[in-house]
Amino acid sequence: MAERRFPYPDEVKLPEGIDVETYKRMYPYYRLPAVVLFGKDAPKELVEWERNQFWYQDSLHHYDVMPPLDDLHPQNWELILSTYNSRIFVVPPANGIPHKIVNGYLFISFVPVLDEKEVQRRLEYFQKRAGHYYQNWNSIYEKSWKPEAEKIIKEMEALEFRDLPEFEDEKVVFEHMGYSPSAYSLVENWLKLMLLEQRLWWKHFEMLNLGYAAYLLFYQFLKQKFPDIPDQHVALMVAGIDVILFKPDLELRRLAKLAVELGIAERLLSFASAEEMEAEFSRSKNEKEVKWFNEWNNAKYPWFYYTTGIGFYHHEPRWIDDLNIPFNFLKDYIRKIQRGESLETATERLRKQRDEIANRYRELLSEEDRKLFDQYLQVARTVFPYVEEHNFFVEHWGHTVFYRKLREVGRLLHKHGFLESPDDIFYMAWWEVALALQDLVTSWGVVMPAVGRYYWPREIAKRKEVLKKLREVKPPPAMGKPPEVVTEPFTVMLWGVTRERIEDWLGTAAAAGKVIKGFPASPGVVEGKAVVVTSVEELSKVKEGDILVCPNTSPAWGPVFAKVKAVVSDIGGLMAHAAIVAREYGVPAVVGTGNASRLIKDGMKIKVDGFNGVVEILE
Repeated sequence: MAERRFPYPDEVKLPEGIDVETYKRMYPYYRLPAVVLFGKDAPKELVEWERNQFWYQDSLHHYDVMPPLDDLHPQNWELILSTYNSRIFVVPPANGIPHKIVNGYLFISFVPVLDEKEVQRRLEYFQKRAGHYYQNWNSIYEKSWKPEAEKIIKEMEALEFRDLPEFEDEKVVFEHMGYSPSAYSLVENWLKLMLLEQRLWWKHFEMLNLGYAAYLLFYQFLKQKFPDIPDQHVALMVAGIDVILFKPDLELRRLAKLAVELGIAERLLSFASAEEMEAEFSRSKNEKEVKWFNEWNNAKYPWFYYTTGIGFYHHEPRWIDDLNIPFNFLKDYIRKIQRGESLETATERLRKQRDEIANRYRELLSEEDRKLFDQYLQVARTVFPYVEEHNFFVEHWGHTVFYRKLREVGRLLHKHGFLESPDDIFYMAWWEVALALQDLVTSWGVVMPAVGRYYWPREIAKRKEVLKKLREVKPPPAMGKPPEVVTEPFTVMLWGVTRERIEDWLGTAAAAGKVIKGFPASPGVVEGKAVVVTSVEELSKVKEGDILVCPNTSPAWGPVFAKVKAVVSDIGGLMAHAAIVAREYGVPAVVGTGNASRLIKDGMKIKVDGFNGVVEILE
């Protein structure tokens, strides 16, 4: 019988008509498959290593082709997540998560530790190091992690990218500075920005790997003791979290309540756009409108530094850059209050429910096992809020500041003719931007034409054409021979890649019927009308009582969860954002279905079973 596998990386060809040399210039050489980088002369050792790995597309975070500058984020997290796993905390069964850019899309794998003696040796390191964090979790988070993350973001904000003057200020001479601050700081601040972004990613994974590891230990313990325990029972035992990530949504609810209390709800609903509202309220002499408008402006920083996507692409709208996004959510909440509906979250109900479920299973255990259960549960509940909370500091607030700075540099290069539009900077790799700034300051210093004015517009036009062609041809969902077992905690908990899921990918033809299977992420069974949303721009289609069907969701879609009956997503595991947010909002959810958003059409009547992870097309 033929081996059931996906194509190997060296078997996946670039689409017809792609300029291979332009494509290769867009990404770091080490992120490309060996056969793309070296052609027929690819070293056998590299080709064999790639063939021995199982690769899958990271459509959970990187659902689109990778523009070169956006690829900085996965470059950072490949290094950092892996280093925490393999070299810092020494996670017993797992080393790093390697990357390859295949036809413009990000594919990832996992490097397991298969030797049982080595797993045991690593366990000693892990218990000592991870134990220190678990025992001091809240103190480390409040006294070290949070202040440091905020400090990095503030340092990013303080960086300046000023245009070059005709002549340097005379203080350079009279204060004996000994260098050109204009030329030097332009390149220096760019490199600082890149390193600060990497520092932010080191913070991102400092505690996150341990958060998933703690949950996975609890999960495995329960599966061992109760093989038939539903996955969402385990998840519900740690639900009912109060995290910063939900604060932007809570701020909108607070502003909606305040508008109703002040009697200006109808006035706010009368505005077609946030711009119109701000223009009117900024001139208003009405005391109540002034009071509300001050609260609106106070909420913007940092709570509107919130992406509508995952936070890894420059083209994802952010609330602060398009105030109509939060303003429309706000109007939805005002209408809810006017209909007499509550804006309270399900947190309290979840906390009561989680304790009831935990006690039920605890009573079935022996006295010895109860001690272990209590220990695992206590650690999982302590670390779990961080699994979502870090997101606000990095992907939302941090990346919003980061992208604003990138666009400052884009505007400067555009002004000097290097770019046809400021956003063309995203078609350059980070080190190429450093080179372009070096070209700019050199031409300024020498007083000669900058070569970049002629090089970059032509190069970027070619890269845009390459990315356009890559979008037209989707690569396979995975590459290589599937593993017997998946042990890497991120891979299982976040991406939802298990042996069962891989079997589904291999047999996608069978998934084209009326029953679609996925992970039971949040309990409940409902029927209703499906609305398929593939981008944030389509969120306005979602009406009260609809069932949201999408490739993936973002934490910033929280206000949408407040009005839908259920959620179905193509990707993600038990700890994916869609799963966590659905549980916290008390909305039934099935995630990791693979292809629900392609099989289900707008308006179809569907049934979502969040207990068993099944979606049924009824008509």
